[in-house]
Amino acid sequence: MLRNDLPLGADAAARFLPWIVGTMVYLAALALASAFAVNLAIGSWRADITGELTVEVPDFGDVADTERQARLEAVVTDLLAIDGVEGAALIGPEEVRRLLEPWLGPDAAAADLPLPDLIAVTLARDAAVDLPALEAKLDETAPGLRIDDHRGWIERIDRIGTLVELLTAAVVLLVAGAAALAVVFVTRTGLDIHRQTVDLVHMLGARDGYIARLFERHALAFGFIGGILGLAAAIATISAIGLAASRAGAGLLPTVHLGLPHWVALACLPFAAAAVAMLTARWTVLRTLSRGL
Repeated sequence: MLRNDLPLGADAAARFLPWIVGTMVYLAALALASAFAVNLAIGSWRADITGELTVEVPDFGDVADTERQARLEAVVTDLLAIDGVEGAALIGPEEVRRLLEPWLGPDAAAADLPLPDLIAVTLARDAAVDLPALEAKLDETAPGLRIDDHRGWIERIDRIGTLVELLTAAVVLLVAGAAALAVVFVTRTGLDIHRQTVDLVHMLGARDGYIARLFERHALAFGFIGGILGLAAAIATISAIGLAASRAGAGLLPTVHLGLPHWVALACLPFAAAAVAMLTARWTVLRTLSRGL
């Protein structure tokens, strides 16, 4: 009886509800997936640079390669003698050019660039190293030496991650609000179309709650169908973007793969959309009937 009392599925406005909800779910899924990807990329970057230092040794000028190499090895020896330093290794010019290639292009290896010598330093877990004192000590061996602990870089990417999370929350809230407004419109339109039937059912003794259940079940079903359609389109888009990014960003961007918790969160969107549609429809019907059609 619940399906036959009001033929809500035949309404012209109601037929657009799955597409509206599907579009909202599609946008929300893309926003969430983008936030997940950014957070995973930031986590990958943090893991790569946390507990590491980069020592930049300037050009020693017109000195023989043997003397230059000897000074670099002396800096490495001084580093290894410091408490909290687990390892120190020279990064050769070819490796530096390879690191610059994603930014400068394939011609970076052939370019005659004044590249500094770099030393990658690995610190022990929870090591407390006095960087100013370390820099002053190493400056005796290689004047002009500079130490980068990547702290500024970490702070910047953390701020980016926070900004992305706030923007994602704003997008999801806006999408949910737009979907709720669409459900309100469709529900009120359905009430207007079936005004006489609703009045007749009322005269037969039906309460407002019964009428609300008719609309909320209709909104629940159509909202869930739209959510599934939107999620399917979002998954296809996310997969295509991931494939394109893995090819175009090789060597420049970290490879990001969404994990099971992320996919579970995305899979919950159709259920959330259906719940929003159902509750909005019920609220709209009860509020409208309480004021009188």
